[in-house]
Amino acid sequence: MTAKTNRILLGQIGAAHGIKGEVRIATHTQDPLAIGRYGPLDTDTPGVTITLSKMRVQKNVVVAHIKGVTDRTAAEKLNGTNLYLDRSKLPETDDEDDFYHADLLGLEARLESGVVLGTVSAIPNFGAGDLIEIRDPQSGDTYLYPFTKAVVPHVHIADGFLTIVVPLDVEEGDEEPN
Repeated sequence: MTAKTNRILLGQIGAAHGIKGEVRIATHTQDPLAIGRYGPLDTDTPGVTITLSKMRVQKNVVVAHIKGVTDRTAAEKLNGTNLYLDRSKLPETDDEDDFYHADLLGLEARLESGVVLGTVSAIPNFGAGDLIEIRDPQSGDTYLYPFTKAVVPHVHIADGFLTIVVPLDVEEGDEEPN
């Protein structure tokens, strides 16, 4: 979510695709084509909304037409535009182990003993699965943990915290030197 609003980042427009105004979109939705099912999407530019149509998945992006964009020049001007949706328009999750990443940001991260490690600052994924990034507010250091049920066994969004079980190799200081 963005700091000032309840908007959730669903994707980002990338390069133009072809000469008829299509664009490539990197989506942050579980189903890449779902980004077009929510109707008009807000952008970084106040008052500008974008409606997607004729979408298809191509490798790791969605290629889509944007209403009102009919040529490559217009499509190129949208490169780097973020696409947002108000949180209230997203469906509620059905499973207690499903979360919107935006709902996790800012949660306090605690050990099972109750010791506070910091707060959730990001949920990156570099290709091998989601990670959870915890920022220590005192030092400013960040720590990455696998976002798995074994490492993050309990998430209490309503109570504002989640539990981290630090993997043994990190806990014991058995990390390999750089």
